Amino acid sequence: MKSLEIANSFMSSLSPKFMRNLAALITVFTLEMSLIAMPSYGQTKKTTANQKETAMKHTTAKQQRSGERSTDKNVIRPFRVNFPEANLVELRRRIKATKWPSKELVSDASQGVQLATIQKLADYWANHYDWRKIEARLNALPQFVTNIDGVDIHFIHVRSKHPNPLPLIVTHGWPGSIIEELKIIDPLINPTAHGGKAEDAFDIVIPSMPGYGFSGKPNELGWEPVRIARAWNVLMKRLGYTKFVASGGDWGDPVTEQMALQAPSDVLGIHLNMPAVIPPEIFKAINSGGPAPEGLSADEKRAYDQLEFFLKKGLGYAQEMSNRPQTLYAIDDSPAGLAAWILDHDIRSYELIARVFDGKPEGLTRDDVLDNITLYWLTNTGVSSARLYWENKLPFFAPQGVTVPVAVSAFPNELYQTPRSWAEKAFPNLIHYNRLDKGGHFAAWEQPQIFAGELRAAFKSLR
Repeated sequence: MKSLEIANSFMSSLSPKFMRNLAALITVFTLEMSLIAMPSYGQTKKTTANQKETAMKHTTAKQQRSGERSTDKNVIRPFRVNFPEANLVELRRRIKATKWPSKELVSDASQGVQLATIQKLADYWANHYDWRKIEARLNALPQFVTNIDGVDIHFIHVRSKHPNPLPLIVTHGWPGSIIEELKIIDPLINPTAHGGKAEDAFDIVIPSMPGYGFSGKPNELGWEPVRIARAWNVLMKRLGYTKFVASGGDWGDPVTEQMALQAPSDVLGIHLNMPAVIPPEIFKAINSGGPAPEGLSADEKRAYDQLEFFLKKGLGYAQEMSNRPQTLYAIDDSPAGLAAWILDHDIRSYELIARVFDGKPEGLTRDDVLDNITLYWLTNTGVSSARLYWENKLPFFAPQGVTVPVAVSAFPNELYQTPRSWAEKAFPNLIHYNRLDKGGHFAAWEQPQIFAGELRAAFKSLR
């Protein structure tokens, strides 16, 4: 008891400043110890000094000031990718063992992904493709995992070296992944090397959606765009960003729009390349099977025709995943089945990819395409990613009522090229609109320099 009294007397004699410094040292020590058990996809490797330093920077300012210990649910852990070689050997074995169907009975893709295209893809995948190249590219970037709302969220977070960068979160879609966004990282964080100015710089955050890539697979219902948007807003705050901008296409569009609806005082503005802008009379005309509404401009008529084709002939994959995603066992069991399912997203993207495997790369290479498909295969996320369609409660392409500043990039080979008139009706605070002459559904992946330029222009007035 005497020893306890002496200890208490000694502790009470110490200054509050000394105690705060001691607590801060304990926090740093605790974080250092947690980094030793760094998660990886495959085999665990030692944390690099760089990753430790970056992870410590992610400790919240409040924790640094008060010295309080990071809680498990808020901790941000460094992440590396390293799949065992046995996984890649098994992948190649399965590709070579594919049981092929008979050839399609038409000369075009109207019956689906053509046999010649998928067999060329499979041959390159089994005999020439090297996953380790993209694995090295990923591991050269700062990657992290943090738990939000019960799910581990994987993300890339790259800070610019230029002063006062604008924080930006970019969301991928299906059948995409973080692979879609890799080419825009350097043009955004390092604009002076890509024709921009230092004041154009961004800090960039690229998360994997729940059920996709290296993020966790939800074990409960309810992970739809509204909830993902809520998680993304939490993520940006956890990284220390109180004000930021966001960009997205495909599923990234409703997620990004919902971020703006949920936190309009935090989200300075959003950029969209597949915005939800379709007027109700357009939906009504397409669903009725009648003619297009009268008085459409040339741009509106082109968008109408694109949309009518997609909704009537290109939506089969989405209908299946919206209704029966669990039935798609084959895409988690057969690499060729997974590849064909991913390729059959939209006709313009498919035609581009078919040309790529005919030896005519344009925007994408064979490795680009297989980097994305292989990520789905190795993480076993074919079915888990499909469930997002079943979970979604938002109407496709219908305006959501966003009032924050909005920028729209209208690419010609998107599912539909957004007319300015529709964008102006959907977004009362439209600050940027550009109708591009090149690029499709995977615009950041296909045309990274154009896409990065669009982001710089989109958010210039918000800095």
